[in-house]
Amino acid sequence: MIDLRSDTVTKPTQEMRKAMYDAEVGDDVYGEDPTVTLLEETAADILGKEAALLVTSGTQGNQIAVLTHCRPGQEIILEAESHIFYYEAGAVAALGGVQTRTIAGVRGAMNPEDVKNAVRGVDIHYPVTGMISIENTHNRAGGAVVPVENMREIYEMAKSHQVPVHIDGARLFNAAESAGVDVKDFAQYADTVQFCLSKGLGAPVGSIIAGSKEFIHIARRWRKMLGGGMRQAGIIAAPGLIALTKMTDRLGDDHANALKLAEGIENINGLHVINLVETNIIVVDVKELGVSSEEFVTHLHSEGVLAGGFGTTSVRFVTNFDVSSTQIEDAVAAISRAALKCK
Repeated sequence: MIDLRSDTVTKPTQEMRKAMYDAEVGDDVYGEDPTVTLLEETAADILGKEAALLVTSGTQGNQIAVLTHCRPGQEIILEAESHIFYYEAGAVAALGGVQTRTIAGVRGAMNPEDVKNAVRGVDIHYPVTGMISIENTHNRAGGAVVPVENMREIYEMAKSHQVPVHIDGARLFNAAESAGVDVKDFAQYADTVQFCLSKGLGAPVGSIIAGSKEFIHIARRWRKMLGGGMRQAGIIAAPGLIALTKMTDRLGDDHANALKLAEGIENINGLHVINLVETNIIVVDVKELGVSSEEFVTHLHSEGVLAGGFGTTSVRFVTNFDVSSTQIEDAVAAISRAALKCK
């Protein structure tokens, strides 16, 4: 079975498994796990931030950022189809008492002028703008890269209004690889950053949030309140260190495989790639086949390919390090057979 549902489905490498077994550990709630400390220090240095914190997931990292930056009754500005708005179970409202103000972007990128106009003025009728969030890469925009220049304009505007900026950078290293820049080039235009160790970087679990020392000090308390305080977490941090220091350089392979898959799919009658493939996500429209995305995913499964529905007639494929270039060729053939079943 060729699993293209997500880059979260990867299995830890043998090096990661060995690192987990050999990890030096301690009680991280007491700040005594040396492997966690090393991971956090390494992540902060790579991002160009003062400090970092290991959290259980990207969603937890994003919610800790909201809870740390904002107060109940405030508002966050974010793109209309961003992960925080779309896929985090309404947590900003349920946990933070914060409302969302969404802005329709173009391929995930918000117009800086629109963001500026959305920042609330001083009026007792309005909620206070507590945070601006930028998702990079943008999942529902098909893994689109939000350009550095766009982020700079939003960040500089936000600073003039004393509003913090957060990057939901679950796949930020994919963005850096695609743009051909250092990840710091993106991170410099945000007060805080979240990225996942368990997506394209291939670790079995965990995410990082990073920012100032003061931010991380407060965030650590929120992590505890959310049940995210972990004990001998070095067994999680050890594969995370490998992911962070050894897996970023191979993300280009996933991007190349995504382009190869997209080119193959475009040659199949009735299927159309509807996103500009910049990173490791391909979104395919199946409506010309006369089936729903759910039906087509079922046909794919019978042909040995796993994918995910991404709307009524759209299917998402995500390349990852467990899928080789040869398997991409096999996947194209299987997708073609699945398409023939619909006729």
